[in-house]
Amino acid sequence: MRILITGGAGFIGSNLAKELEKLYPKAKIWVLDDFSSGHFKNLIGFKGEVITADLSDQSLWEYLKERYKFDVVFHQGAITDTTVMDQARMLRVNADSLRFILDCVLHWQAKLIYASSAGVYGNSPSPMKEGEGEVPENPYGFSKLMMDRIAKNFMAENPHIQVVGLRYFNVYGPGESFKGKSASMIYQLYRQMKEGKRPRLFKWGEQKRDFVYIKDVVKANILALEKNVSGIFNIATGQARSFNEIVSILNQALGTCLEPDYFDCPYDFYQNYTQADISKAKELLGYEPEFSLEDGIKDYLKYL
Repeated sequence: MRILITGGAGFIGSNLAKELEKLYPKAKIWVLDDFSSGHFKNLIGFKGEVITADLSDQSLWEYLKERYKFDVVFHQGAITDTTVMDQARMLRVNADSLRFILDCVLHWQAKLIYASSAGVYGNSPSPMKEGEGEVPENPYGFSKLMMDRIAKNFMAENPHIQVVGLRYFNVYGPGESFKGKSASMIYQLYRQMKEGKRPRLFKWGEQKRDFVYIKDVVKANILALEKNVSGIFNIATGQARSFNEIVSILNQALGTCLEPDYFDCPYDFYQNYTQADISKAKELLGYEPEFSLEDGIKDYLKYL
């Protein structure tokens, strides 16, 4: 099996690359990344090759189409900073590049598994379900919704090519430190509290997220590879937890008693509550999250 992982030096892509090497030791794996937010240290221990390139460059995909042959493409590469307001850039990198990838996938007769996002739902009522309440609040969420539209149209026209979109909710875990301000709140709060600082939260810390641990996200990608299925699926725990709860869990784990420092939210596009309906992923992918927020943080702290 020949595998290409875009964004493979990033948080999710690098974890996926290493797990694929464990599960499929005879597979040949290539990572494609422009290292704008990925980092070589995420790939220490990875045994495959790295292609350094901008995934929004159409000539790159023309080159790869003719020179390489892949059996499966895991498309994790994207602008993941949700505060980027350059709409044209966001859509070029996140949405338009998917068209180039799908053209290659069709040429190779390969399977595509790509990263979508809970950002497509904006502030729609929870639990959020595929096909409902897809009203994004920012350019990032809109770009991911356009990716899903492009993918769905491709699936309708090419039913013999398997395409799976995974709508990640709030992912956290080892390998995210190089994302900077885009790293999860769990990582950022841990760093603040580890240094003895009061954890900073938007008022009043009761905003809730469906936090999903990286190991469950990687497992979802593996299931998408192994199952004979196409479609778009929410990948989460199905549980919404508050930022105040994260602080409480971290205080207990670190042996601290730091009170949150609350301040006003500066964003008018902020998602206040996300919770996924994961019934479709359970039914068609066999996906079942293994890590609660408490279990995920406990495992994460071993790495941190």
